[in-house]
Amino acid sequence: MHRLIVALVVSLLLPPLAHAQTTRPTTPPRPRVMIISVDGLRPDLALRCRMPVVRSLLENGSYSFWARTTPHSITLPSHVSMLTGVVPRKHKVEWNDDLPLSEPVYPKFPTLFEVAKKAGYTTALAAGKSKFSALCKPGTLDWQYLPEKSEAEDDEVVAAATQIVRSHQPQVMAIHLPTVDNVGHAKGWGTREQVVAIEQADAQVGAILKALADVNLRDTTTIILTADHGGAGLTHLADDPRARFIPWVVNGPGIRKGIDLTYYAQQVINTEDTFATACRLLRIQPDPRIDGKPVLPIFETPGELMRAE
Repeated sequence: MHRLIVALVVSLLLPPLAHAQTTRPTTPPRPRVMIISVDGLRPDLALRCRMPVVRSLLENGSYSFWARTTPHSITLPSHVSMLTGVVPRKHKVEWNDDLPLSEPVYPKFPTLFEVAKKAGYTTALAAGKSKFSALCKPGTLDWQYLPEKSEAEDDEVVAAATQIVRSHQPQVMAIHLPTVDNVGHAKGWGTREQVVAIEQADAQVGAILKALADVNLRDTTTIILTADHGGAGLTHLADDPRARFIPWVVNGPGIRKGIDLTYYAQQVINTEDTFATACRLLRIQPDPRIDGKPVLPIFETPGELMRAE
């Protein structure tokens, strides 16, 4: 009888097993980053045109319309800088065409896809110009879309991109929308035809965001919306301010809302900073030799991010 009483007292004092199991810490979901580049989108045109989707991104995120692309101000070198964090002189991709190479040539610095794959992330690229094959180093991309011909249009790219999103949910993805640039070269920057293309590009961005929402990833994905260059007349000349300034909008979990980054007078945003900022979001330590720097004022808790590295 004495032993029974002791056993009952001990059982009452011990915590229930189910309670012990519910207190185990849960692993937070891994970060997700999507970079959307609207080829040829000059910042003043982005502001002048009806772009409700992009406007919603900036109103609920951090942004600048005074970011800078490379002095080259042309598509392929600029995108490689955007996705490697180094200037063209370092990554060595200084051409802008499909070259008849005997074997592929890739950037001399690792792309965001390469560093993300090494960190255990899944990766994807959907681009509207076949010369983006320079970014498709074997083993760095889980899924990719490039056009069979030299150029596609936005609707083709977005159809492929949204299919990748819905089928595979890549954790790191870059999407290149080519039509604004295509129309700029054919009809001119700032023309009525390009305004139509810009407003249609905004709808395509909306379709991408809907695809994320359809697989319940919109709220956990950080979007960086930017461009490779602007333009004037029918082209974009090297180091022409009308070609060199680009929009830069960041929206997602942990990103400050409604922050115009020009408030920080010393904060100059270069396209190489896109790579560095994406690495910071993904908790990846990049090569210390890169030129890009993470844009810290976008973060709600930059100190915590730095301690997490």
